[in-house]
Amino acid sequence: MLRYTLMRLGVFAGCLVVVWGLVHSGIVPRGLGASNGMWMVLLSMVISAPISFVVLRKERDRASERIVQRVDRAKANLDANRSQEDLADDTARAQGAS
Repeated sequence: MLRYTLMRLGVFAGCLVVVWGLVHSGIVPRGLGASNGMWMVLLSMVISAPISFVVLRKERDRASERIVQRVDRAKANLDANRSQEDLADDTARAQGAS
């Protein structure tokens, strides 16, 4: 997951550099007043999102598989704990009833 996040930040940073160059050279219009920095960040986010979606598909799928494995492992641990508690509760009730 960290690798995917860093790759996504890298795509965003690359887009930010390109947008900054385009704004600095006058190809893309500047923002109004002091909003130029915010304009460049927002434009970079809008451009980097679809690029990341397409380019990082395999890495996103790998990260998703790892998350699913962790969730399944956590569910198995919870089920194991529940069965241990049920067994202990049943044993205590059986001893109390005798």
